[in-house]
Amino acid sequence: MPPVIAIDAMGGDRAPAEIVAGALQAVDACDVDVLLVGPPDALRVHLPDEQTPPRVALLDASEVIAMDEEPASAVRAKKDSSIVRAAEAVRDGRAAAMVGAGNTGATMAAALLRFGRIRGVHRPAIAIPIPVIGEDRIQLLVDGGATVDPDPEWLVEWAELARAYARVRLGVREPTIALLSNGEEPGKGDALRKRASDLFAEVKGFVGNVEGRDLMRRSADVIVTDGFTGNITLKTMEGAVMGLAGLVFGVVDEPGAPWADSAEALKLRLLQAAATLVPDNTGGGMLLGVDGVCVISHGSSSATAIVNAVRVARDCVHADVVAKLRESVGALGEGGRTGAR
Repeated sequence: MPPVIAIDAMGGDRAPAEIVAGALQAVDACDVDVLLVGPPDALRVHLPDEQTPPRVALLDASEVIAMDEEPASAVRAKKDSSIVRAAEAVRDGRAAAMVGAGNTGATMAAALLRFGRIRGVHRPAIAIPIPVIGEDRIQLLVDGGATVDPDPEWLVEWAELARAYARVRLGVREPTIALLSNGEEPGKGDALRKRASDLFAEVKGFVGNVEGRDLMRRSADVIVTDGFTGNITLKTMEGAVMGLAGLVFGVVDEPGAPWADSAEALKLRLLQAAATLVPDNTGGGMLLGVDGVCVISHGSSSATAIVNAVRVARDCVHADVVAKLRESVGALGEGGRTGAR
């Protein structure tokens, strides 16, 4: 049977309209059943003829956690919020996975409090898919914003989780790992990175430090950092890509330019190439370390982004990713670091 994916229909800057639209598209595009979570009256106006279509169900939730609310406090106070009810649907077996595009911290907190952690994991991390320019491959940036102030040992845990995830989700047999720092040389970085670097030296697949410029390039399959640096890095990349796209298309559309006759063909090719870099097209980030499937999409998610986030969730359910993550952490605890040299 197709898995049921619970979707926080009220989460994100464009909710509920774009979230509901994406959920409806995902039913056929991903072959899933969908559980839309939120106030039914707010959701029905975005359904065809205000009727619930086949393979879609509504789960009532009377509260919404806003993007600017303090995550942990909001999750504890708003027990009938859409993101909390979505997490409970997975915990209770009504859904196989959840997708949220709202307050990232609240999504993480809801999953953590309702699913619990995988035994041996101290704190969760978000694995963000990063396209590699010019290649049909993906890097993982871990952590994308779940845990802003980790201990160095946690970075090693995340690397092991991300290696297992990369094997299953990206099909990489022996994923390589790098530590994001301000220089490639060993010993570079702040206290966190210096202490973590010593621990990573014993981890199979570790290739050393990388810098911010090594993202979106053939460098490492998994790039590990703290959630604070990772979130800033991610948003800086998105801003740079958007700025560059605006510059290039501005030049292409320049009035009276000698290339005007071929501008339309060039724009079409540029749009095709740029599509691989649009966050909506890469799917959401898997929350690694919680004992269930939780996929976090970005706050400005369109319907397309929701479809791709649901696709990630579905694939994780089919591949039994959480069980494999449990195995990777179990090996870490039983025999030292997984694959230690």
